[in-house]
Amino acid sequence: MDWLVDPFQVSFVRQALWAGILVSLLCALAGTWVVLRGMAFLGDAMSHGMLLGVALASMTGVNVLIGALLSAGGMAAGVSALGRHARLSQDTGIGLLFAGMLSLGVIVVSHSRSFAVDLTAFLFGDVLAVTGDDLAGLGAALVLTAAVAVLGHRTFVALAFDPRKAHTLGLRPRPAHVVLLGLVTVAIVASFHIVGTLLVFGLLIGPPAAAALWARRIPAIMLGAALLGVVSTVTGLVVSWHAGTAAGATIAAVAVGLFFLSALGDLLRRRPVRTAGQPL
Repeated sequence: MDWLVDPFQVSFVRQALWAGILVSLLCALAGTWVVLRGMAFLGDAMSHGMLLGVALASMTGVNVLIGALLSAGGMAAGVSALGRHARLSQDTGIGLLFAGMLSLGVIVVSHSRSFAVDLTAFLFGDVLAVTGDDLAGLGAALVLTAAVAVLGHRTFVALAFDPRKAHTLGLRPRPAHVVLLGLVTVAIVASFHIVGTLLVFGLLIGPPAAAALWARRIPAIMLGAALLGVVSTVTGLVVSWHAGTAAGATIAAVAVGLFFLSALGDLLRRRPVRTAGQPL
């Protein structure tokens, strides 16, 4: 079992493990609602649209997390505003904001000769360079997300399955949708500098989607997603250590791979069992 334990004898790998666990829990809470509400495209758009805020913050000396938060929050507000237009679908609004903000971000980056290294970190993260402050920030984001998820659970459930029924019950689905966008924003912003914007999407979607194939109750989906996220983190770090691959990318790849294994298992489970003597 030395091959499993050896990587975690190193302090920065242990830091990465704790960061991955916190990100997994955070993404399980927010990602479950992303999967149930069919908001995957929005999550992808928000993670890429943050480039504009991160680039501007980096060039002006502002904390990149603040830039990412403002950029992702602006996209969430824009999606909510465009969603009120009766003749525009939500996907259309998301696509327009996605293309516009990403284009502006690339334009800003193209005018900066010193942003190449930061752009690499933005896209792919550096889970092996996690600091104590990063862990504290992730912990605070997790506490906030968990509190909102618990307090808004009833409204979120109604919103996910029948927004009109939610309105009938007086649950105010439109403000609830804004709060839900806020949860996704917090999860993405808090996680992107750990595993990168291209890879946070794997943890945000993969584990909840895999758990949703087997669980029927929302708390069970969240718990399953959290467990799968932790398994992805541990497995990804071990594989990365021994194979010399990028840690964040390996974690995300394992998370996506677990989804496909879960989907295959669900398919085999649903296949009708052929009894003896039954024709093929």
